[in-house]
Parts: sequence; structure tokens; C-alpha cells
Amino acid sequence: MAYWNEELETKPKEELQKMQLELLRKNLRTMYDSSEFIRKRMDSVNLLPEDIDSFETFRKVPFMYKSDLRDNYPDRLFVKPYHELVRVHVSSGTTGTPTVVGYTQNDLDNWAESLNRGMVSFGMNEDDMLQNFHGYGLFTGGLGIHYAAERMGVTVLPIGTGNTERQIKMMQDLPITVFAGTPSYMFHIADVCDREGVDIRKDTKVKYAIAGGEPWSESMRKKLQDRTGIKVHNCYGASEFYGPMFLECDKQAGLHVWADLAYIEILDKDGNPCADGERGEIVVTMLKKEAFPLIRYKIGDISALTWEKCECGRTHPRLMRISGRTDDMLIVRGVNVFPSQVEGVIGEFDYLTPFYKITLTNENFMDSMVVEVEIAEDSLTEDTVALDRMARSVEARLKSVLNVKAEVRMVLPGTLERFEGKAHRVNDLRSYE
Repeated sequence: MAYWNEELETKPKEELQKMQLELLRKNLRTMYDSSEFIRKRMDSVNLLPEDIDSFETFRKVPFMYKSDLRDNYPDRLFVKPYHELVRVHVSSGTTGTPTVVGYTQNDLDNWAESLNRGMVSFGMNEDDMLQNFHGYGLFTGGLGIHYAAERMGVTVLPIGTGNTERQIKMMQDLPITVFAGTPSYMFHIADVCDREGVDIRKDTKVKYAIAGGEPWSESMRKKLQDRTGIKVHNCYGASEFYGPMFLECDKQAGLHVWADLAYIEILDKDGNPCADGERGEIVVTMLKKEAFPLIRYKIGDISALTWEKCECGRTHPRLMRISGRTDDMLIVRGVNVFPSQVEGVIGEFDYLTPFYKITLTNENFMDSMVVEVEIAEDSLTEDTVALDRMARSVEARLKSVLNVKAEVRMVLPGTLERFEGKAHRVNDLRSYE
């Protein structure tokens, strides 16, 4: 069994947690001394770094929020001068204010190290060639995956997003063994391959994929793997961390979160720790970040964490699949609805593709939810009764999962928009004026 760092990756939980607490104290002292923002936050609750003698005490440190990054735009949270930085990324901002992230060389090295461990854990090695169709530039996904792969000797094709025909030609003509990109774009590539008569199993050497950059479901993974023969591994991260950081091993049983790089809390709605395996909001503290602090950062994603030893032998905690976000939660007739729940239901039906669109309206002040879904090519029929029965089946399942009624409209294959980057599947047209 190949490990990137076997001694570290198989340490007992008690040793890992002891190491995390030591790194927390060290990081807090550094940030307290260098960051006015962190110093004021800790002073507000009468805490000094030396007071952190347990994880329970650490939970007294106030949270950081996305708004803190926006309020301190562009670089007032940086604790290193620009001459010590080697790169800056900028993420898109839904409110118009982007997030600016700076990196020292050590930050970039730790980012690559995290991905390297994950890549090795599912079988990548220096004999592989990676086709990277994440976007390059200000987005962290492209360069993050690129440099990590190169660091471990993998050959990289930096093709970027778009031009699907060229993507397919390259994966046929070159010995590409690994994909990296968003899962929705991987599906789009599969669609175009079908139209052009390209059999990914027979006409390419691709065997692995790293999929991330947008929410996606386990049912979506199954459909993608069954359709292409490629084993697709989930990837998780954010520009606030470094970028994409954590991957699944070959067991596909959760994302390995390296305990020497990040401390993850899962909290319930009251801010209390969730039990092992129980879902709640992710709160992230980076343990070796140099350019700017990320301490008790409420990212808004919902997941669960387990310390159960993985079948691969690794003992670091594992983060389960993201099941939604606190800030993309839709409230429909007083019921909390997550798009990921809709996606999960769609994945249960073999006669549907993974593509969908949610439209919300509130004519006469009554919320109405329409879900457009694509029928799969091999399930096309002119039998309107059969199509109606299919739609009603999906409606019934959505009602049982969401506890709210949604109208399902079946559309032809290829009708719904495909996205080269992150998918946008919700159109909220409700007006409250």
C-alpha cells in the first residue's frame, strides 16, 4: 500500500489530536501577535493564546465569517507584506465584493502537500497524465491541481475550460489517465462523446477523475462512473483555505482531512459540537497558514466528520459528502429545501440525466416550485401517458424528501444549460414587494 507519508497518516487519533492542539496554540500566538483582527476578537472574550488548553476552551474563540473577509477587502486581513507573498488569488463574490487570498511559499507547499497525499491515496503516481479542465487564472482550482500534480511527477495538460471537442481530441490522442474538473462538465464531455461516437472506455486511457468546484451527489457519481467507467473521486476546499485541498482515497468513503494542516469542527445550529458522524455546519481552522488567518471560519457547508479509521489504513478524520449549504438553503412555504436534496432524488431515477433546473415564483404570494428534468436519451418515448407517469413518480419522491410539493417538467436531452465551471441551477424569481 502506497502512502505519501505513512508515519504521519497512520498516527493514532490521540496523537493526532495532541498535535492539533499544539499547532492551534502556536498558530493563535502567531496570529494574535501579527493580526489586529484576531487580537481584537480574542480580547473581546478575554482569551490569550496560552489559555487554549483544550478544544473546549478553543471553542470560546469567536467565529470568522465570509463577511469578515469582505469587510476587510482587499487585504486588511493579510499578516505578511507583499514582498513575502508569491501569489494572490481572487474568488468571485456573490455580493459584488470578491475574496482576495494571499500565499507565501510555505502556503503553496502545504496546499500541494495536502493534494499530493490525496492523489496518492487513490492511486495516482508519476506514470499518470492529468487533463486539467478547471479554469486557470484567479480561480484556485486550476493552478492548485496543476502544481500539486507536477510536484509529484505527474504530467499535466493545462487545457482549461471550454472547447469540448478539443478536450475530447486530446484525451484520445494523448495518454491521459486522470481528469480534473467540475462533475457537471464531465457529464457534458460524456454527452458530446456519445454524440461523436467516442467510447471513453475503449478510445481513451482515462481511469480516474478528481471532481469538485460545485455541489454534487453520490447518485450523480454513480451515474458518471457507470456511464464512463472512470472512478471519480470527490475533492473539497475553498479559496479561503488555500483552494481545493482534500480528496477521497480509493475506498471513496469520505474526504481525508489532514489533521496537521486543518482542524475541522462540525457544529449544530446552537453552536455545539456534533457527535461523530452527525451532520452540522463545518467550521475550519487552518493550522499552518501564514499569509492571513483563518480561525474558526464558518464556511456555511453542511457535512459530518468521523474519526473512524478508514479501510485504507489512514487515521486522519474524514469529512463526509457535503449535503448542502446554510446560505443556499431555499425556504419554500416555510420549509427548508437544499438543491442537493433535489439532485439526490433525480439521481434515483435511471430515466433521468443529472441535469436539472429549479425555478421559484410566488404569484399571489404563494410559493411555487418547478423542477425541470431531462429524460435520458435511451428513455425517450412518444407515449405521453408514460412520460406523465414518470414525472408524477419524481414529484411523489420529491414531496416525500422535501416535505413540499414541486411540479416536475420533463424536457428533452440536451435542453438544459451545461456549465464549464460551477453549475447554477436555481432561478429564484420570487418578489416580496
